[in-house]
Amino acid sequence: MADRNDKRALRAEFLEKRKQAAAAAGPETSQAMTRHFLDHFPPDPVLIVAGYVPMRGEADPLPLLAALQEEDVITALPRIEARAAALGFFRWIKGEALVEGTFGTSEPAREAEAVTPDIVLVPLIAFDKDGARLGYGGGFYDRTLEALRMRHKVLAVGFAFEAQEAENLPSEAHDAALDAVVTEKGVRFFS
Repeated sequence: MADRNDKRALRAEFLEKRKQAAAAAGPETSQAMTRHFLDHFPPDPVLIVAGYVPMRGEADPLPLLAALQEEDVITALPRIEARAAALGFFRWIKGEALVEGTFGTSEPAREAEAVTPDIVLVPLIAFDKDGARLGYGGGFYDRTLEALRMRHKVLAVGFAFEAQEAENLPSEAHDAALDAVVTEKGVRFFS
């Protein structure tokens, strides 16, 4: 078990746990996560929900985005605009082509409409009982959530496998906390 204050060791430990959870996941995992989200965050066409295109074993929110679109909810995906900046979010509909972005990400095309999300599904490596999250270390979601929260109320909802729960993650002043996390087992809210 990694030292609780060594983020590098924690990333390695929980990337492996996530990899194993992703390998064991089937279509029923995404279905369960979609159902749990919809049970706790009912679709509302006035909301904009941002997800992400999963990579490296991240929990897959694309089935949820497709389900939200069927309920006339506007959905979006992030795009890296600059290395030290907040992410931009752009409207995306299932089936629309994506382009290769920075760090091997898949992003909406340049002509996609910019939007401001009300709920952001956050990919992560690990989360804990207090809503702390461990990301890749680039600070993109920390900067993004801080910028969004200065403008309006936005919910940060982690999207992860149950196996990614850690005991107590180290947290610094700039780390943006989650409001909730959705796993295949259910939804947990943090205060």
